[in-house]
Parts: sequence; C-alpha cells; structure tokens
Amino acid sequence: MRALAVVTSPTGAAFQDIKRVLARRWPLAQISLFGTAVQGTGASMEMVAALQAADELHLDVILLARGGGAAEDLWAFNSEEVVRAVAATTTPLVTGIGHETDFTLADLASDLRAATPSAAAEIATPHQRELRQELDRQFQRLSLIHISEPTSPRLISYAVFCLKK
Repeated sequence: MRALAVVTSPTGAAFQDIKRVLARRWPLAQISLFGTAVQGTGASMEMVAALQAADELHLDVILLARGGGAAEDLWAFNSEEVVRAVAATTTPLVTGIGHETDFTLADLASDLRAATPSAAAEIATPHQRELRQELDRQFQRLSLIHISEPTSPRLISYAVFCLKK
C-alpha cells in the first residue's frame, strides 16, 4: 500500500486520528486529503465531488470518514447522491463513519465498513512491524536454501515473490 485518499473534514478529529494511526502502522503511506463538509447543507454534494476526485487518482484505497455524532449529523452519508458515488468508485473504499453502533447507507455501499475512522485506517494499511516479522520469516526460510550470494537480486526477488503468496 503506497497511497491512499482520505475524504473527510480537514478540521475534524477523524482526520487527525487517521493520520496518527497511519504514522504508527505505515508511515510510508502517502495521504491525499480530499476535504469536504461531512454534515449540514451542501455536505452531500461536496462529498460526491470529493469522492469522484479521489477515485480519478486511482490510489490504493479511499477512506470515507467522519467521527461520531447524533444521527442527524451523519445524515449526509445516507443521501442517495453519496451512496451512489460510493458504489460508483472503482478504487477500493473503506468507510469509517461515526462510532461502532452507527450504520449509514454509505457503509452498506462501500467495499468494507470499519467501526470508526481509526479502524478504517488500520484495516486499510499493513503494520510495519508485522511486515518486518514476515520478511524475517521468509529470509529464515531462504537461509535453508544454499545461495552463494545472500544479498543477490535473485534472493530479493524471491523474497518479494514469497510475500505476495
């Protein structure tokens, strides 16, 4: 995972939470913020435009996020326009809207629903520690095979091939 789009309010806590999770789990991630209103008049149309713009970049994943609030605060995520825009994306889309008990129609149209914005960031990215451990396991497996040049490009290619399985 190299690059992801985040569609949310640029001033909300959800974006700060997502950045914090990504810095811990996968600091190499390139984050493109598509700032939008997430509640109130005009929020639905802003979200549609942001989702379409994010999808046009063909990044690895789109996170559609908003922190918790009253049901009325989440209503824009139930609008037909937003639901259709979510369903129309060709880029994998993970929603993290509200808290664990909140469900919206956008959640149902997405590729994957996370309980919170932080959980969406966790689902969308690998953890660097886990990846390092897997690389160590694969290199240990490779050490059982006799290779004259342990740092050869063939070894590295083979390790990458094993990780993709």
